[in-house]
Amino acid sequence: MSRKIKGIIVSRLIVLLSIFLVPILIFIIFFLVPFQLAWADEQTQFFLLKILIPLVFSISWVYFLLIFANRTATSIDMMDKTIGVVPLRLKFFYGLNAIFVLLILIYPLVTPIISVLAFASFAWRLTTFRREEWDSQSKTSLLTKIAVIIAIILPIICGIIIIPEIITLSIYLWSTIWVPLLDYIYVISRALCTALAFGSLIILFKKSGIIEYEQFYMRPDDASFFMGVKVFDAFCFLFFIFLEIFEIPIIDLFYYAGFVIVCFVALANLIKGKMEDRSFKSYILGYLIAIVFMGSSLITYDIGPIFDLGNTIKTWSLILSAVIFILIFFITFLKIEDVES
Repeated sequence: MSRKIKGIIVSRLIVLLSIFLVPILIFIIFFLVPFQLAWADEQTQFFLLKILIPLVFSISWVYFLLIFANRTATSIDMMDKTIGVVPLRLKFFYGLNAIFVLLILIYPLVTPIISVLAFASFAWRLTTFRREEWDSQSKTSLLTKIAVIIAIILPIICGIIIIPEIITLSIYLWSTIWVPLLDYIYVISRALCTALAFGSLIILFKKSGIIEYEQFYMRPDDASFFMGVKVFDAFCFLFFIFLEIFEIPIIDLFYYAGFVIVCFVALANLIKGKMEDRSFKSYILGYLIAIVFMGSSLITYDIGPIFDLGNTIKTWSLILSAVIFILIFFITFLKIEDVES
């Protein structure tokens, strides 16, 4: 069942927003990153790097998102079920973290490939849209082959031009966006996760193991109770941020307590079997992700004056959790049956 917010299907909303935001993001990246083409003059560089290449890549991604809109939305829904054991608070944070890693490590590499495939697909569809039936004996016409070859020339040229600058792009995104924001994101994450952990504990005892953040359904008569818990969560979150800003040591005690509570709540739900339409055997991968997430949330201290082990483990645990998140999405995307519009 798809998650809904006031009647709006979340997965569909994500796909719709992506169709508008991805092109904007591509143009922003190409305008901010200091790409340099040694063989081109200033005007040629501006046309290629600020107009043509981002336009070609934007068209490619929009086309890709449009033709796979249903599949992408279904993948999001299926992925939500696959990692259902992971609390929503962690899905949200690590999902955003996965997007950052996706942009830094994967986007620069796959975009030229996506561009070639998108233009080839568009040319193929344009020259075969009148054809109603296909079988194993069907042959692609010469016109279609020529159209595909012509269509992929432009994205191939764009890819060849930008490939030498991929390292520059990755370094820029890593050093100017992800690394500077990492500490702030991590502080907000820890405070949010800890606050929601205390709220989860309240719901656990009140509802005998049925946790709001791991459930798809909520009875109408529980609405006021859950709203009260959310207000409590918000108060705790602001309180923990206050403690972080003024570096009050007692915050560490709350963090350790929050980690213990999260482990206890997860174990209680598993033992009691209160999660609807889920079984432990079917969601082992979800538990693996939960372990990675919780482990990265626990390791927050530097060890040793020479090697900053704490931050190193924190960084790599975040990358690992993001990579797992991304892999699950793509595996789900490739395995599900296509959904008709």
